[in-house]
Amino acid sequence: MIKLTKVDGREIVVNAEEIETVESSHDTTITLRSGRKIIVKEAPEVISELVIIYKRTCMLKNINDFLS
Repeated sequence: MIKLTKVDGREIVVNAEEIETVESSHDTTITLRSGRKIIVKEAPEVISELVIIYKRTCMLKNINDFLS
């Protein structure tokens, strides 16, 4: 899950695994696998980095669980 900011300033949490595309014009539009679109303030590069951090954290947790 990643925390983002909608254009009205409200914070939302999005399931990073459900993101299909990220497009930018003025604001950034995220399209989820369901087809739902969410417009957020964060730039595509920021969203990509948040997704990478999320996935790394999940992988490390899985490795730690396996080694325990």
